[in-house]
Amino acid sequence: MMVILFFILILSVFHVTMIDYLYNNPTFYQLDAYTWESDDFRSLQLGEMVADWSEIDYDALTSLMVENQYDLTKTTEEDYHTDRIMKVKPEEYRKLKQAYEMIFRDLKFFPVPLNSNPDAPDVKYENGWMDTRTYGGERGHEGCDIMGTEKPRGYYPVVSISDGTVEKVGWLEKGGWRLGIRSPGGVYLYYAHLYGYSRQWEEGDSVKAGELLGFMGDTGYSKVEGTTGNFDVHLHMGIYLKTDNKEEMSVNPYWVLRYLEKYRLKYSY
Repeated sequence: MMVILFFILILSVFHVTMIDYLYNNPTFYQLDAYTWESDDFRSLQLGEMVADWSEIDYDALTSLMVENQYDLTKTTEEDYHTDRIMKVKPEEYRKLKQAYEMIFRDLKFFPVPLNSNPDAPDVKYENGWMDTRTYGGERGHEGCDIMGTEKPRGYYPVVSISDGTVEKVGWLEKGGWRLGIRSPGGVYLYYAHLYGYSRQWEEGDSVKAGELLGFMGDTGYSKVEGTTGNFDVHLHMGIYLKTDNKEEMSVNPYWVLRYLEKYRLKYSY
């Protein structure tokens, strides 16, 4: 009899603890199999803490995101509770974790190498996720623009941030000369507004991380191939995932790029 009463007491304590945890974590109970298709996930608000990690701890990242409502930009403490989430939403947690792994696991380098000349002007970029764009109709900006405005088109080299396979190449009205590369894990990496290619790329070509793809430019915003000058020189970097319900879902590259800065190649150019 005492054993049964003790067991009931333990269950009651666990129940109260979990209710308290869920109440104080409003996004925890909303975690489901499609959280990785949500706007909160897509914005990838990783923050300085994650950007400074030497490598991604996927359990830490996933748990911290769930427990901080998918925004770590103001988080400084790496205190997380994977075990609590796994007790209630194990499959949903694993699916969300796999989505973060899909994004990061193949990425190796920042897309614009550092110039070995310390006096050379460097590129700059900001978090412009979903800023308004109007060419071709008003829309949200689904990428990150790495600006190279202090040097002319064709100056800054652009390298592949991962291994992969060329899936798209050539002219796009909005993207100008672009390359679309599929990583081994299935992420589509989009490099747009290139001034020129490093070689004659063709669909199906293999690419190695760090390989020169082309040069930063200002091509695009025209149906006429080769058009330049409609905006400042920059590289538009896009990251897209194929999900259960979406063939091509964009995610914010900004904090991904901030993380990759520590793995930046150095060129003389």
